[in-house]
Amino acid sequence: MRAQGYIVAIDGPAGAGKSTIAKGVAQALGIARVDTGAIYRTLTLLALERGLDEEPKVVALLDELDLRFRGEQVFLGDRDVSLAIRTPKVTAAVSRISAMPGVRNGLLELQRRLGRADPQGALLEGRDIGTVVFPDAEVKIFLTASAEERARRRLKDLEAAGERTTHAEVLAAIVARDAYDSSRPVAPLVRAFDAITVDSTGKTLDEVIGEICGIVRARLAG
Repeated sequence: MRAQGYIVAIDGPAGAGKSTIAKGVAQALGIARVDTGAIYRTLTLLALERGLDEEPKVVALLDELDLRFRGEQVFLGDRDVSLAIRTPKVTAAVSRISAMPGVRNGLLELQRRLGRADPQGALLEGRDIGTVVFPDAEVKIFLTASAEERARRRLKDLEAAGERTTHAEVLAAIVARDAYDSSRPVAPLVRAFDAITVDSTGKTLDEVIGEICGIVRARLAG
């Protein structure tokens, strides 16, 4: 079994549980996790706070993206933005910001550098990790779940954070984001041809983590 330097790419639609599952898989495998979604969300937060939505101005913000990770905390400079980047306002805007070609190109090398920084390997999750960021990843997973299941999970998270909304509203937002992410001209959400699909509908967190860890170990052993 290969012991060092491998990349695990987990892609999938909004609300599939990629962040939570990726954290568990990385911990179980003993490799680093690069939260690429947090990178895009932090840039989106910065753009919203500055009132910027034109691509050249958003791309210019990349020079100010002093981003640091401390465990599960995300810092923009000395400011902890871990909660701020998960608000509905940021969630509603992140697809549009992340679809900007200049933004994706500007963050591509950062993601690759972070992914290759740990000699043991790393896990990255997103929407184009296995197709664009690391097309040569040793293991590619396409994690999905039914739209209804994803809406239920997202609603639970929002309610825990004190946000008031309904299942119907969350479901509509997820369906709309699926359509946008899958049809956007730059780095659309697609399943890599060599990715293994894992459907988490009706499964526990531990079951999904165990399934993906089994896939990774089998791929590396082969």
